[in-house]
Amino acid sequence: MNQQEMYNFFNLYKKECQKTDEWLAERLQQKPYQLTTEELTFGARVAWRNSNKCIGRLFWQSLHVFDERHLIEEEAIFEALLRHIDFATNDGKIRPTQTVFAPERVRIWNHQLIRYAGYETDNGIIGDSDSLQFTKMCMELGWQGAGTNFDLLPLVIQVDEREVKWFEIPKKHVLEVEMTHPEYDNFAELQLKWYAVPIISSMGFSCGGVEFTAAPFNGWYMGTEIGARNFADVERYNMLPAVADKMGILRESNSSLWKDRALVELNIAVLHSFKMAGVSIVDHHTAAQQFKLFEQQEEAADREVTGNWTWLIPPLSPATTHIFHKPISNEIKKPNYFYQKSPF
Repeated sequence: MNQQEMYNFFNLYKKECQKTDEWLAERLQQKPYQLTTEELTFGARVAWRNSNKCIGRLFWQSLHVFDERHLIEEEAIFEALLRHIDFATNDGKIRPTQTVFAPERVRIWNHQLIRYAGYETDNGIIGDSDSLQFTKMCMELGWQGAGTNFDLLPLVIQVDEREVKWFEIPKKHVLEVEMTHPEYDNFAELQLKWYAVPIISSMGFSCGGVEFTAAPFNGWYMGTEIGARNFADVERYNMLPAVADKMGILRESNSSLWKDRALVELNIAVLHSFKMAGVSIVDHHTAAQQFKLFEQQEEAADREVTGNWTWLIPPLSPATTHIFHKPISNEIKKPNYFYQKSPF
């Protein structure tokens, strides 16, 4: 445990939660040191507020935190993850959620709790190419997928140095959205779909001098995450050529801007499909406006807004947002979320 970070955290907690000097002095003397659930919740919300790569920080105070630090059995942890998925999904009305497990004891090997498998075949890659290595590892553990473009990967959990365990996610827990387009009826022939909630599970949560190695968290999707990255990236599903063909756009020349036109329509399809399914999602223009409100709120609270500009600008039409045109400090503050070394 980092003593300086503990001291800094409790000073921040004292300031923002209107605690007294006497409370701080007494709190710093309490042994053994463990964050209360209230302190943990505050820390998780501030970690979201400090997340330089996130454009959706306006809603940081709405984060719901499940304190599951007492769970050290893999089956119980799996059940807690299912509860997180169900609570966050909320029949499509997505709730920002974080579940915190025992520090430096629990590790979730998945990048996200819900993710599609990827397979290398003689005819190319099937599924999500970003999942190739993890899918191969799951198969070595004994899992077997159906070999489709959208196979749900299992949850892989490790506690201490014990043997890794994997658990199939029952499909009833996973809300998925079938992709259609408001104008191109044949778009549905692409048979695209995506899961409703992006729950990051590979990042560590650093709070009050304690390192939580398993603390999955989620907000809701910004449309471009799916439409301009997951579906469009050449290294992912690489759907722009197929979308252009469905729209009847010739791909003979870059100067026809066929990629741009296909990209816009693909993003329109994602936003349309989520809204038709009643699932929370935000377009990048609205997200940028929300970020501007966040900046104003932080300024009113006399807090500097930090951010990673390359992540905050959307991958579609970034120059149409105010974020593109202004510099921002990329200073890292804690509490926060950090990448961890892959366990496999």
